[in-house]
Amino acid sequence: MSEPRLKTEIRIAAQLRRAAAAGAFATIARRGDTDAGAVAVKVYLGARRARLFVEGRDGKGAPQWREPLDGEVDEAAVDAFLEKEIRFDRDLWIVEIEDREGRTFTD
Repeated sequence: MSEPRLKTEIRIAAQLRRAAAAGAFATIARRGDTDAGAVAVKVYLGARRARLFVEGRDGKGAPQWREPLDGEVDEAAVDAFLEKEIRFDRDLWIVEIEDREGRTFTD
């Protein structure tokens, strides 16, 4: 039996609080489905460099985060990837975090 999932909106609110408590700036750049939307986290590192983390599930349904762009890349590459994802998934949430340490504050 699988664990009940928290609503996406609640998980993101907690993520924003964790970021603020750690001194990072975080905001919701795009709202998706409040109950079960997927989440992408763009972490801006400075100097037009960023990392992208996309939420998914493993074979057993447990949440996992992957980096589809293989680490630190030009911010424009992250934005282009996200534009394509939005066309594919209208329920996608996008959280943007400015943190030179590269923290995501995901659960």
